[in-house]
Amino acid sequence: MTRNLRAKRVALAFPVTLSWAAAMADGVVQYARDQGGWDFTTSPPTLAPADEVAMTAYSLKDWPGDGVIAVFSDAAEVRAAGRLKVPVVAMGGNPHDCSVPRVRVDTYAVGQLAAEHLLAIGLRRLAYYGFRGPWYSQERRRGFVDRARKAGVPCEVFEAPPFTDPRTSWQRRRAAVGQWLQGLALPVGVLAAQDYRARVLVDECVRLGLAVPHDVAVLGVGNDLTACEFCQPTLSSVSPAARRVGYEAAALLDRLMAGQPAPQRDLLIPPDGVVSRRSTDTIAVDDPNVSAAVHYMQDHLAEVFGIERVMKQVAVSRRRLHEQFQRLLNSTPYEYLCHLRVERAKLLLAAPGQVKLRTIAVACGFSSPARLRLVFQRLTGMTPAAYHLQHLRASSKPARRRGER
Repeated sequence: MTRNLRAKRVALAFPVTLSWAAAMADGVVQYARDQGGWDFTTSPPTLAPADEVAMTAYSLKDWPGDGVIAVFSDAAEVRAAGRLKVPVVAMGGNPHDCSVPRVRVDTYAVGQLAAEHLLAIGLRRLAYYGFRGPWYSQERRRGFVDRARKAGVPCEVFEAPPFTDPRTSWQRRRAAVGQWLQGLALPVGVLAAQDYRARVLVDECVRLGLAVPHDVAVLGVGNDLTACEFCQPTLSSVSPAARRVGYEAAALLDRLMAGQPAPQRDLLIPPDGVVSRRSTDTIAVDDPNVSAAVHYMQDHLAEVFGIERVMKQVAVSRRRLHEQFQRLLNSTPYEYLCHLRVERAKLLLAAPGQVKLRTIAVACGFSSPARLRLVFQRLTGMTPAAYHLQHLRASSKPARRRGER
């Protein structure tokens, strides 16, 4: 693409300490590269620190740029942005207190996707661990509980109260979580509102002698690599599509800088999948043959193989395994394998920018792009190309007005 005669000057105004800030910045930079390049300003790191709102707004007002992409922590920062004379796009934040155009993850869909992941591994008891107050915890809980109800499975909810006294000991904060865990029927799949809460759950399970993931499968939100990879066992997490949020925020800002009208609703981006690690690496069925077959499929998903190879991992006939899969997972072994491959393909197709179908086919164990297209369309009702395009256009199809639940 031909580079613009004058590169657009864009300020990235958000804290670098946010766990997903680097991924969002990657998405912004990727869009800029696709369009021919922007010049970025990354200082100050926040648009308006709580004690310096006026000063920071003043400095940005005089800044000779074209647009701002920001993350706001409170309403004062939003008001500061409203006084700027250049277009501003917000990323994330409370859906009820933002008056500037915004791109954010669909937090309700995060809860739904988490429930689907736990249901897919055979769990028929679910639970949610959140906390009172934060809007995103409430939205994730709502999506999770609604999906569990639709599946006809019970779902327990525990929301920790806020601790206003900073002298409250860590052990006292965790005590209520442990008591709640001890009262849950096992096995159970638990979604925590974010990754660090999920780590608390794992630690409490270890302390109580509960096996993760076989007694309690634990799932977080955020895919924070520090929290997830240094947890024992490693922690599965819903990826919040941070790169795509950044990419779509940059695309929206580009339209605003070109003089197009601002959308009247938040642009909602669906989460881009579950990053599965050891904390949900289980199949919640009592049958060892079904469990062995599913684990083999998961471990070798990037390889091209059929059910014949899976049969070598179990000690029953093909007909018997078929019957066990139907009874326990409501699927044949072949259909279950296809489902796993398509779910991985959907995760890869949801990435912004260009995607190569052959690369995705190889990563998902399909013998060819044609085979990927055939199976993908049969299970989803659309082609891989259409699915990718749907995700790219999702930000231009507002789902809810700002402030609506």
